[in-house]
Amino acid sequence: MPYLPYFTEEHDALRTTVRRFVENEVKPYVDEWEEKGEFPREILKRMGDLGFLGLRYPEEVGGQGGDYFAGMVLAEELARCGAGGFPMAVAVQTDMATPPILQFGTPKQIEQFLIPALRGDKLACLGITEPDHGSDVQGIQTRAVRDGDEWVINGSKMYITNGPRADFITLVARTSNERGYKGISLFLVEMDRPGITVSRKLDKVGMRSSDTAELVFEDVRIPADQLLGEEGKGFYHIMWELQGERLVAAAGCIGTMQYIYELALRYAKERRQFGQPIANFQVISHLLAEMATEIEACRQLTYAVAYRFSRGEVPSKEISMAKLATAQSTHWVADRALQIFGGNGYMQEYPIERIWRDTRLNRIGAGTDEIMKEIIAKEMGINA
Repeated sequence: MPYLPYFTEEHDALRTTVRRFVENEVKPYVDEWEEKGEFPREILKRMGDLGFLGLRYPEEVGGQGGDYFAGMVLAEELARCGAGGFPMAVAVQTDMATPPILQFGTPKQIEQFLIPALRGDKLACLGITEPDHGSDVQGIQTRAVRDGDEWVINGSKMYITNGPRADFITLVARTSNERGYKGISLFLVEMDRPGITVSRKLDKVGMRSSDTAELVFEDVRIPADQLLGEEGKGFYHIMWELQGERLVAAAGCIGTMQYIYELALRYAKERRQFGQPIANFQVISHLLAEMATEIEACRQLTYAVAYRFSRGEVPSKEISMAKLATAQSTHWVADRALQIFGGNGYMQEYPIERIWRDTRLNRIGAGTDEIMKEIIAKEMGINA
């Protein structure tokens, strides 16, 4: 059994099940979803029925009661569908918008938002980034003002995955005039409330099977009890969320890299030039060896950090390292794979060009390379 002590026979069985699901129910339709710019809601419900959306959530909230590595298996295997958009949209559902509800939510919030999300009955999105504030979470300007038994929300959010069709948003907003992180809170907001507008659906270079939106909030009223967690503690809550988001992103990168490598290796063995498979040429065989080494290094780092996170630690430096390394390496591996495919790799009839485009976002989403380096440097005491 590979990669002990992280995975058990149960994890291996889960991997087999998810891989079969991806091969039979996702991969054959990815081209259609990419062309349309969104995946069907029915596939989300199907994943909910299969228990995939709540693998690592407690049974009492509708989950499967699995451990953290069950979620890692899902992220890795979904990446094998050959497109980054759909797995990213699912990750928003399982590891971005919903973990804060389990961690900080009231029983009513869990019943109203989390349980339907794990069943696939409600699509979730996460609202952090704004047109003028992305990496600088402390600078967000979307505002929530208390008015009796309600909160009134005004502002806008940008690059919101699942935004055009989401049923609710886990929203980051400012609730006081205090500068920086002290005045930030989290809210759960139904997307059909008056005053919420999808101002535009964004046209992206890659990740096209997930729909992404700019959202506008104009005098949106929500009940006071839809404040998530403590008022004024939202920055801490969302920083906690981002640690899990970065780890699931790293897991997805591991799955993507492994899939890319397998595509490149198979092609190198089948493609013949100068009377022999190109895998026989040292320049290609050494490149494949280098790719495999990079993947394994990233895998071991990610698993080791995920193990610590699963035991209650929040090693932000090492999580940032894993996210940085896997994001950079995934695009590096995709670029080398495209080179092995040669001219064919640049053609849309081959899968590598789409993966090459999709992997570029990994170095931006969930914290840019630059932000990861800042966190690492600060944790190491290099900068103040």
